[in-house]
Parts: sequence; C-alpha cells; structure tokens
Amino acid sequence: MRNKNLYYSMLEGGSVKETEQVTQVGSRTSLCQNKMKTLFLLLLFCHVSSSVKHSLKFFITASSGVPNFPEFVGAVVVDGHLVGYCDSNRKILEPKQEWVKTFFKNEPQHLEWYNTECFEIRPKFFKARMDSLTQRFNQSGGVHVLQRMNGCEWDDETGEIQGFIQYGYNGEDFMSLDLKTLTWIAPKPQAVSTKLMWDAEKTRMKSNEKYLTEIFPEWLKRYLAYGKSSLLRTELPSVSLLQKTPSSPVSCHASGFYPDRASLIWRKDGEELHEGVDLGEILPNHDGTFQMSADLKPSASEDWGKYECVFHLPGVKDVITRLDKAAIRTNWEKPGDVLITAAVVVLSLILIIAAAGFIVYKKKKVKPRPSPAADSSELSESLNPET
Repeated sequence: MRNKNLYYSMLEGGSVKETEQVTQVGSRTSLCQNKMKTLFLLLLFCHVSSSVKHSLKFFITASSGVPNFPEFVGAVVVDGHLVGYCDSNRKILEPKQEWVKTFFKNEPQHLEWYNTECFEIRPKFFKARMDSLTQRFNQSGGVHVLQRMNGCEWDDETGEIQGFIQYGYNGEDFMSLDLKTLTWIAPKPQAVSTKLMWDAEKTRMKSNEKYLTEIFPEWLKRYLAYGKSSLLRTELPSVSLLQKTPSSPVSCHASGFYPDRASLIWRKDGEELHEGVDLGEILPNHDGTFQMSADLKPSASEDWGKYECVFHLPGVKDVITRLDKAAIRTNWEKPGDVLITAAVVVLSLILIIAAAGFIVYKKKKVKPRPSPAADSSELSESLNPET
C-alpha cells in the first residue's frame, strides 16, 4: 500500500463530510484502543491542478477480536465521497447519496451485484484469508485486521486510466497488484506463498484486469453522470490576508472551495515564488468544502504591491488577491493603542475606587443617632439589672 500512500481514516457514522482527522493505523494496540467504533480507510489524494482526475474506490475491512465492530465492512467512495456502505452486523446495503438511490432504482442489477459482493462472496473470502494469515504469522487471539482497497482513477482530460488493488494486514502493507506485469508484489515473506498462488491463477488475473481497466472506469463515468450536481460542482473560496504580528508571515487563506483539486501560490511581478513560501495542506470544512493557506515572508523594505496570491481551480477563473497592507486582518494592536487602552483601564479603576470611597464616606457622615426612647430604655436596664 505504500505505492498509493494509503492511510486509514475513521468515519464516524459513515459520512466523509464528518471526517475530522486522518490517522494511519500503525499497530494492533491503536486498533484495540479505538475499538474501531469508527469506520474506514480513506486515500489521501495527491492534489493535481494541471488535470482533473476522478476516482472510484472500494474499501473492505475484515476484522477479528474487535468488540462491538462487524467482522466485515464494505464501502464505495467516489471522488472522496462515501456513496454506499454495508456491514455484516446490520445486513443492509445503505446508499449515502440521493443520486445513488436513483441509480439503484433505474439499474436494479447493479444493486444486486453489490448485495452479492457484500453478503455472500467477500465475507467468505476474507474470513478464509484471515484464518490463513493468523496461522501463517503464528498468531492466536487478539485483534487482527485485513483491509483491501481496489478501484481506478480516470483523467477526464487525457483519458488515462489507472487501476489498483492493495491489501494491508494489521496496519502494514501485505500485497499489491502490478497491472503492467499482471503479477502480485509481496513486501513480506509471509505473503510470498499467496503471491505465487495468485500469480498462477491466470483466469482470476484476467478478471481483475478487466474490472480495473474497463468495468470500474465505466461505472465511475456513470456515477459521475448521476451525481454530477454534487460531484462535479465547483465553488470558489473567500480569500483573506492574515497576519499575527508585523514580523509574522502574511498568510493567504482560501476557504469554502470545492472540489479539493486546487492550488494556492504567491507571485511577485507575475512570477511564481517558491522560496520563502510555506504551503499548507488542503483541509476539509464541516460543510463539505475545503480550505488551504500559503504563507509568505515579504521584506519590510519592499513594495508589497508587487506580490499577489493566486487561487487556481481547474475550469474556472483564477482568484487573484493583491498584497495590500490595509487589507490584512490581524489581532495585533499598535503599541500606542495598547498604551491608550491601558490608560483608559487605569483611569476607569481610579474612578470606580473614588466613587466607592465617596459612598462609604457619605454613609458614615449621615449615620442616625439613637432615639430618646431607646436611650431611656437602655439606661433603665443598666440601673435595674436582672437578679
């Protein structure tokens, strides 16, 4: 799985939009701690601005020894969006997008294929593989996880198609398919026997090749056609210039764009800058859009008007923001402003203390004297004490 930089992401409730963090499964201990209440693996996409790539990915997780988690879980992800989900506990195939429901209604044979894969073929296959692996690794009991990602990527500009199948066991790479040679790659000694056996299955290998290079790309195009209102939409961001202090880098922050195949650069006199620029990662927003930032450290003596931040999204006009000191948003206050604010606070405290002292003084000055009746009563008690 290293070939594709596969990471394991946990999805609470099965929604890609709800994904807050992406974390690589590194050991059985971390799996046990998480108890795998959340779901699955997601691929961190390589963000490309020169062309538009679409992807169809199938994720399968088989596990043993994990409390309150199904032994088999499957999901379908299109362009980073979870579109379908199934697990062995609930015994249902659940569409996650409205357009998927329409697609299944119009093409019931497609729904039948998913049902067969989710509840008949794949659970048996993965259980057999899990049993074989625990014996091969001389393991008994404990938490064990076998994962597979397969599917394809399609470049809608060049027409290039890339198919892939990758297996991971207990958080480590186990097997991957080389489509050019139609052979399996085994990075671990325990995988060699499986590689030799699968390499010899020529009919199965040809079936894999057909799915990865023909059937899955065709499905991907049909899914994009059905879900184009959400999958193929474009949204431009709002761009802000931010700075913590006058000596801090200026951050160009773009938020609210979609899809995530975007770039953010700094230019000076029309030339793209590389040195002195710190480009941040593309991060998801809670509403399904994305955000990113690029930091620049301009010289205080330079003409800042020569700099501009450029947001690029394929197929739409670039958003260009010129570096203007007056447009920079910051929480920093000038020293003079700080002194004025401090003086106002001190003066306010003095006034409050003076007012409180005056009130206390007035109360003492107007304190009432005892009434004559009270004075005679107290005098009578003192002259006639109780016996």
